[in-house]
Amino acid sequence: MEPHGSRPARSRVGAVVAAVIALLTIGTMTAFHAQAAAGCRVTYTVSSQWTGGFTADVNVTNLGDPVTSWRLAWTFPSGQQVTQAWNATITTSGGQTTAANMSYNGSIATNASVSFGFNGSWSGSNTKPSAFTLNGTTCTGNVGPSPSPSASPSPSPSPSASPSPTPTPGNAMATVAAMQPGWNLGNTLDAIPDETAWGNPLTTQALLHHVRTQGYNSIRLPITWSNHHGPAPDYTIDTAWLNRVRQIVDWSLAEGFYVMINLHHDSWQWINGYPADNTTVMNRYKALWRQLAGAFRDHSPKLVFESINEPQFTGTSGDDQGDQIVNTFNTEFVRLVRQSGGGNATRLLVLPTLHTSGEQARMDALNATITALRDPNLAATIHFYGWWPFSVNIAGGTRYDTNVEQDLVGTFERARTTFVSRGIPVIIGEWALLSWDHTRPGIIERGEFLKYLEAVGYNARIRNLTTMVWDAGQFLNRPELKWRDQGVYEMFKASWTTRSGTASSDQVYLPRTGTITSRTLTLNLNGTTFQGLRQGTTNLTQGTDYTVSGNTLTLTASALTRLAGNRAYGVNSTIEARFSQGVPWQISIITSDTPTQSAATGTTSSFTIPTQFRGDQLATMEAKYADGSPAGPANWTSYKEFWSNFQPDYTVGAIILKPDFFAEVNDGRVTLTFHFWSGKQVTYYITKSGSTVTGSTS
Repeated sequence: MEPHGSRPARSRVGAVVAAVIALLTIGTMTAFHAQAAAGCRVTYTVSSQWTGGFTADVNVTNLGDPVTSWRLAWTFPSGQQVTQAWNATITTSGGQTTAANMSYNGSIATNASVSFGFNGSWSGSNTKPSAFTLNGTTCTGNVGPSPSPSASPSPSPSPSASPSPTPTPGNAMATVAAMQPGWNLGNTLDAIPDETAWGNPLTTQALLHHVRTQGYNSIRLPITWSNHHGPAPDYTIDTAWLNRVRQIVDWSLAEGFYVMINLHHDSWQWINGYPADNTTVMNRYKALWRQLAGAFRDHSPKLVFESINEPQFTGTSGDDQGDQIVNTFNTEFVRLVRQSGGGNATRLLVLPTLHTSGEQARMDALNATITALRDPNLAATIHFYGWWPFSVNIAGGTRYDTNVEQDLVGTFERARTTFVSRGIPVIIGEWALLSWDHTRPGIIERGEFLKYLEAVGYNARIRNLTTMVWDAGQFLNRPELKWRDQGVYEMFKASWTTRSGTASSDQVYLPRTGTITSRTLTLNLNGTTFQGLRQGTTNLTQGTDYTVSGNTLTLTASALTRLAGNRAYGVNSTIEARFSQGVPWQISIITSDTPTQSAATGTTSSFTIPTQFRGDQLATMEAKYADGSPAGPANWTSYKEFWSNFQPDYTVGAIILKPDFFAEVNDGRVTLTFHFWSGKQVTYYITKSGSTVTGSTS
């Protein structure tokens, strides 16, 4: 809030008179409020519950005199914790939980009500609170005098002279909060030309049921319509395709999901041509949404429409013009759906930024659109794939470091301040890391990925952002209905309700021969407390096997010698650090020696470096010319992109240099430096002459 400007100067007499009047006024107001009637009634309902979590709806009726701000307090009898709230700010202190009004719902007239809700966590039991107080008055369902105010109440800050208009709140905030967490059926209905074209099996009821049992409350169905409709002017959607979409929507609703459908890869297939042919593109867009609005007009309100996935346009003068075009599409989408009537009159509609970007300018543009539409049932959506160098492993972005953290926190905080703080809910419609993929293992180190998952869950939760993970098969093995990495899923799940402790690494490397010495790791407690180390079902002994000093965990030489076993190359044992809450942190005890390489010859289309990894794992590769400048693609960094430029093959013992790498390498000698997760570095030299490549260790 901006403070008022300075007031005109007054004479001393005027100031004294004003002070006396103010004192009399304060006395009168205090006496008046001390006699004001107060009373309230609270209805607390657990609308859904699952293992470890629940959703509660709270309705507060003011039976006394009108209030202009409110605080509802209670104590959970079973130690439950609030993890995400909507239409209220909820805090916990000393066992008491307090919900305070938002800027738009502070006033409650006599006999009027206000509602808010939250997601919470529980263990053991989920007993409902038995007593509530509203502004200090116990809610008994009766009316009595209000408690006396404190002698020196803190003045409320004055609003700025010209506050930004805030959309009238509807149920959108509660709906979006109830959608947390969400899951994407990626590379399926959006695949081109049909459902199985990109390697995923046909969607089944069993798949949807499994995802629901794993704790997901919403499902996003990305759908590409480009190849499934007829010509202009009607652009009639293929009946078989529409029926298939309807079938999956209905199956999902029957499982209890909130369901979101959209126009997906249409964005870059034909919608992006709008600047050059706006009439044809807009007519096609309107024809598709007119048919979809009609087809789903009477479906459950748990069905949500998203206007376009990742809108993008060719031939614009820049992002400002792109913002204007997105505004045109979003505005037309809302108008068309609302005019179709039925359930669409109040259905939640989700509007993206340009590129679904989290940049401030893009969100400001969308906020202006939502404000102008003055529709309470709208939500904003952005996508989040993290700090790009980390997301694809380029430019040395191998770790979850401060760059990754700041990018994450900054994006989510911008979403909160731009939208959520103004009563506009936000859906992170897609998130993950771009290169976490079971078909390309090793690009992202597992422990660094787990830190990222933990941080995304926490930072979204404290800002009331709903997240929908992008899963194109890299997380859930759909044919087997099993998570490809159970530990990754466990971190997903824990992050919905709590924090987990991590450490500086999930790997401890030891030499194949010679004396083993102690090793240290830094604990990232994340609000937890360290509880100890365990191997399987056996607790390690503090003082003998390990010591803890502050956040430094030291594994003793004797414990590591035992854990290393016969010291064969690779993982010899796994221990886990346990914390007061969340997921245990697994630590692999690994035996390795410095990798070795040998000479090779080949071509720019086929070149491999014979490599004995000797228990180690490749983290990244640098490439430099003789003068020290970066060689190869992305010549602004010497660290090349993992997999697209180079790839380890641990089975055959080789590192493959890709044609894409050589396509941008000048003839001559290039120095390669391979960085391994043990901290070891190996230097190798290649010489390119046309399409011929030779390699050596010196």
